Amino acid sequence: MELTPKLIETARPADPAGAVIVLHGGASRRENMMVSPTQLSVLRMIPIARATARAGRGELAVFRLLNSRRGWDTHHTPVRDAEWALAQVASRLGPSLPVCLVGHSLGGRAALMAAGAPQVRGAVALAPWVLPGDDPPGPDDRPVLIVHGDRDRIASPQRSAALAERLRRRGRPVEYVTVPGGKHAMLSHHREFTGRAAEFATQVLRVPVTA
Repeated sequence: MELTPKLIETARPADPAGAVIVLHGGASRRENMMVSPTQLSVLRMIPIARATARAGRGELAVFRLLNSRRGWDTHHTPVRDAEWALAQVASRLGPSLPVCLVGHSLGGRAALMAAGAPQVRGAVALAPWVLPGDDPPGPDDRPVLIVHGDRDRIASPQRSAALAERLRRRGRPVEYVTVPGGKHAMLSHHREFTGRAAEFATQVLRVPVTA
């Protein structure tokens, strides 16, 4: 069976000022394991998509991406699915529409690594799962927000903080927010994670960016 990604609309105004693509996480338990729309890593992104749509006040199109498969491996990563989603949004709403990527865990890593696409204006990584050698591509003037709980035992807040520092040294505008007591699932202090992501996406997409 061929595994394909899906793009789910949360909000689509007639003439949006920008678009937000929300990317889920979720580790793989076996190779080529399909994504279920009812898995927890997918469900936890619904409130974030809805909050972002509300914050956009009818000006932002908001989509949730369902990856083609779970996890991250050398053959197919969530970055490819994020790039597919960017192409879909460009096809549906126009190639010049600015986009903000918002991802959690592996989706946070994908948001950072896909942020070099021409239409992307910024990226949000919530409790991102990153590796020491990660180096997000793209112009260094595109802002990044990283929000990480200090009690996360799945994705290392120390690694995400080190990534933020590397990006800052490179000249990239990075905001790093530590959520005291926050864990990977974002169940406690969820308003801090959700509110920060929605506010950042709205601000990024309402500010004109010169190419």
